Amino acid sequence: MRYPASEKLEIIQLVEQSHLPARHTLQKLGIPRATFHRWYDRFLTGGVEALEDRRPWPKRVWNRIPEAVRERIIELALNRPELSPRELAVTFTDAESYFVSEASVYRLLKAHDLITSPAFIVIKAADEFHDKTTVPNQLWQTDFTYLKVVGWGWFYLSTILDDFSRYIIAWKLCTTMRVENVTDTLNLALAASGCDNSRLMQRPRLLSDNGPCYIAGGLADWLSEKNLKHTRGSPSHPQTQGKIKRWHQTMKNRTASCSKTTSCQAISKPRSQPSSSTTIIDAITRASTISRPPTSTSGAARPFCCNDKGSSERPSNCGACTIARPPPNLITEMGQNLR
Repeated sequence: MRYPASEKLEIIQLVEQSHLPARHTLQKLGIPRATFHRWYDRFLTGGVEALEDRRPWPKRVWNRIPEAVRERIIELALNRPELSPRELAVTFTDAESYFVSEASVYRLLKAHDLITSPAFIVIKAADEFHDKTTVPNQLWQTDFTYLKVVGWGWFYLSTILDDFSRYIIAWKLCTTMRVENVTDTLNLALAASGCDNSRLMQRPRLLSDNGPCYIAGGLADWLSEKNLKHTRGSPSHPQTQGKIKRWHQTMKNRTASCSKTTSCQAISKPRSQPSSSTTIIDAITRASTISRPPTSTSGAARPFCCNDKGSSERPSNCGACTIARPPPNLITEMGQNLR
């Protein structure tokens, strides 16, 4: 139990004025004699103020930098303001033969307000493109989206969208997201749009996010050979590829809504009942929001690759081939199992 200084003074006065011996008085008060004598010695030397409880604090920290060394560090920092805390620590150790760590120098400089804030460059993404597209095939947006089909596995849809017309120039359904998948989709887009002609002076500019397949060196070399420029959006800013992400969401919503009907009327709205050979190709093609697709890209969205349903083989990585006998009712099955 801790006693305030006023109570300690009362106990001392009570023991002094008592007619009983000090040992008996302290025994009745329940205070050890060693504690009382310590209080009494402090009272005789320092008065009432010395009876205040002092916070437990070590007399000396074993690894504390002496004040003389601290002053020399501050003096060195003032004489050499161009040095960083790490450089100051190394310089002081070499010059004074006294080791100080970088963290100690940093804390010492910060306590004396000698640390300057770094000149941060704040980069913020704009709300819209400053140089908007004016003609087709001027800017292509590309991205991957995930498709999970129970019993089939994960598929990755690579898409090339024209920024001006929002038309899906080419797409490819892949089992991986590698550079080869991106280049295959770009080859389909170049062939469908006619931009693979070497006589064209204006080549499309590619816009993508910062995914691993888009920042790879292999893609950069391939784009350099094709004379295509590449622009990547700001990190954590998917609005830059808002058009193609909006189309991916629309495609998934319309594909999922097909599971609620017995036909694909929610996607394609055909006049007659579609045959059993209708695949996800038609769903993805008709899910585009463009009303008048260019005739030069009418055959671009045709590649599809998968294994027959129930096969133990994994789908091949070459999604650019066209399957002759696609699984029946695949669009309804993918709509039910899409997650």
